[in-house]
Amino acid sequence: MISDIKHPSTGWLVRVPLFIAFVALYMAVDVASFIHPLHGLNITPWNPAPALGLVLVLRLGRVAWLPFTAAVLLSELAVRGVTDAPLASIVSALILSTGYVLLASVLAGRLPRDTLLDDRRSLFTWLILVVAGSLVVTCVYLVALRVGGLLPRSGWWSGLVRFWVGDAVGISVLMPLLWWLSCEEGRRLLWRTVANLESVAYLLLALVTLWVAFGMGGHNGFKLFYLLFLPIVWAAARQGMAGAIVCAAFLQLGVIVAVQTMHFSAVSLEELQLLALAMALVGFFVGVVVDEQQRTGDELRRSLRLAAAGEMAGALANELSQPLTALAAYAGACEQLLARGESEQLQAAILCVQRESGRATEVLRRLRDFFNTGTTRLESIPLAELVELAVAPYRSQAERSGIRLKTGHMPAVNLLVDRLQMEVVLRNLLSNAFDAVSESPRQPRRIWVAAELEGNGRICLRVEDSGQGLSARHAARIFEPFQSTKSSGLGLGLPVSRAIVDIHGGRLWGEVANHGVFKIELPVAEAEAVPQAPT
Repeated sequence: MISDIKHPSTGWLVRVPLFIAFVALYMAVDVASFIHPLHGLNITPWNPAPALGLVLVLRLGRVAWLPFTAAVLLSELAVRGVTDAPLASIVSALILSTGYVLLASVLAGRLPRDTLLDDRRSLFTWLILVVAGSLVVTCVYLVALRVGGLLPRSGWWSGLVRFWVGDAVGISVLMPLLWWLSCEEGRRLLWRTVANLESVAYLLLALVTLWVAFGMGGHNGFKLFYLLFLPIVWAAARQGMAGAIVCAAFLQLGVIVAVQTMHFSAVSLEELQLLALAMALVGFFVGVVVDEQQRTGDELRRSLRLAAAGEMAGALANELSQPLTALAAYAGACEQLLARGESEQLQAAILCVQRESGRATEVLRRLRDFFNTGTTRLESIPLAELVELAVAPYRSQAERSGIRLKTGHMPAVNLLVDRLQMEVVLRNLLSNAFDAVSESPRQPRRIWVAAELEGNGRICLRVEDSGQGLSARHAARIFEPFQSTKSSGLGLGLPVSRAIVDIHGGRLWGEVANHGVFKIELPVAEAEAVPQAPT
């Protein structure tokens, strides 16, 4: 992104080539859009050139005022020629450029520099300022033309409508594209959008709808113009604001080419431009909603990963305690061996230190990977061993609380899972079961874990308790984030657990029953005899 220039003189020296290119491009766009001019003046129903100047001023600040003014003035003289009142023509052009500069200054004060107009607040602010600002600029410019004798009294109303429509449509459709192209992030997103094969599909649809709308209904009141909404809604719904910007610019260019080829009148072009503006705005608003939902989903996934990382800390503490204890023991042994000068035993102890250190590092790496990307490290582990690893920390708690904790017979199968993550899921369910049993007056207080093979190569693992169970309403919402029945809970444990199980190709759900029932369905890695963990 181009930064503001603190020293205008230095900024000029560095950016002279940029300003020359800008003036040339501005004049070229002005020439291309000089269609149906009212009384030969700069009053046309399509005026996209000011969008270039607005973006330049927004990106560079005050240093861009002079080249913007020069571009407007040169276009006035070169494109429209010197009139019978050259002074009035020059003054009106200066007034027009001043109006655009002031509009850009207002936009700069209201819009964040890093916005891509991909949120509703920024988009609404930008649109209101562009529509209202272009109306004010139109009125002041027409007054200047009228005072200078360049605009007859009878041309006031038609001039107001045509110039305002031309500015509002030209800026509204082209400025988002130029704004995105003027920053690195915007260019990256646009390139990714254009390079997508789906973009080719909706642009081809845009060509077809343009041909149908103008080839079959162009001279019949634009009855088929509504077909142009199909490609832009498709683009916005699938690719957000980036797709809407690309498709809107493509359709706007197609509309202008069509009306010029078919020799539409100025009045017809004004009507078409208003329809094109409505079409572009629909696409932009759909794209903004899609982008906001995408960002919300990304933030939720990051929150879930944060919560999952916290849940994994319990499993990691147990994993790290063993290598850390071993490291301390081996370090003490190394000290003693070194004092006795037993080099062979010392070397063996150092190798053990390295092994345990690598084990601890691997555990921490797994936490970091899951925290950053949700990466899983799959390993084949016997079902009974996995269940015992999760249940073991709760046995002493069950004895202290007078709760009978029991594990049933586990089928002799292996699961291909990330052991730490699946421990998080099981411990979460067990923790919820302990809470449910503790809060329930029912006796006896029991928690049991069981599993059974299903016919499709999957295992169903059940965690049940003697608590109150789930109602139909609660079961429907319990896996939604932030839906907690605990006063101190965040309501993320079950959503995190379901996300982990989903990653493993399984399912997690709670059943409506008169006691607590949660089930995990997972694919079986292999069916073979494995040692059974004690129950």
